Amino acid sequence: MRRNSGHLALALSVSLSCMVVAAVAGATGSEPGKDVEVDPGPCLAAAAAADDDKTIDVCGGFIDNEKAAKADRIKALMARAAAYDRKQTIDRAIADYDTVLRLDPAQADAHNARGELWRRKGDRPKAIMDFGAALKLNPNHAAAKANYKSLSLELERMGAMIAVAGKPSFDCRKARRAVEKAICANSELADLDREINASTVRAIRETQDPRRARELQREQDQFIARRNGEFGKPGYDLQKAMRERLQRLNGADGY
Repeated sequence: MRRNSGHLALALSVSLSCMVVAAVAGATGSEPGKDVEVDPGPCLAAAAAADDDKTIDVCGGFIDNEKAAKADRIKALMARAAAYDRKQTIDRAIADYDTVLRLDPAQADAHNARGELWRRKGDRPKAIMDFGAALKLNPNHAAAKANYKSLSLELERMGAMIAVAGKPSFDCRKARRAVEKAICANSELADLDREINASTVRAIRETQDPRRARELQREQDQFIARRNGEFGKPGYDLQKAMRERLQRLNGADGY
């Protein structure tokens, strides 16, 4: 009798265990031993609502979940990177795009977005490489195409500026006056002379009034004559005179 009671208790215990397992499986909607699928919905909904703080929080939890599907994780990383970008947390946004491109190097949008962040940080070489990578993956990527073109032009202008840095508007080999030799010997004065000449040419070209154009040229000629005549005299500050002339041409705001 005792033996039968023990068998009955064991049977009841096994039955209850099975019922608990079945109940848990029913509650989770999955079979015992099968991983529960992670839902990216809340993350993507926060991103669609442009709620940056919630996007960073919710998507962060999803990204860190090992059960998240690769494709969904990439979407979450892109969403969080965009949120970080809008919050001016550039380094974190770049880190998220780095992760995206480790998961899938063929993400043209990620290359372009990261390139824009590198450009804002002032790292033009990395930016142009990312824009180029995006175009290689998708030659019709409009944003990457525009970014690559504008940055290429910017780099060309910078190269041109570097080429003329420290050089005045005139040929130093033909310099005869003491003031011209002083300008050629000082890179800051040389840059000022070149900027004054460029600003004068631009102002004359842009004016629609021929009389005003003649006045501008006359003012420049008078400045040069005064500079040549007063250089070397006590109290004359060449650099100050050149800066004042440039400010007069460009205005107080520099334009």
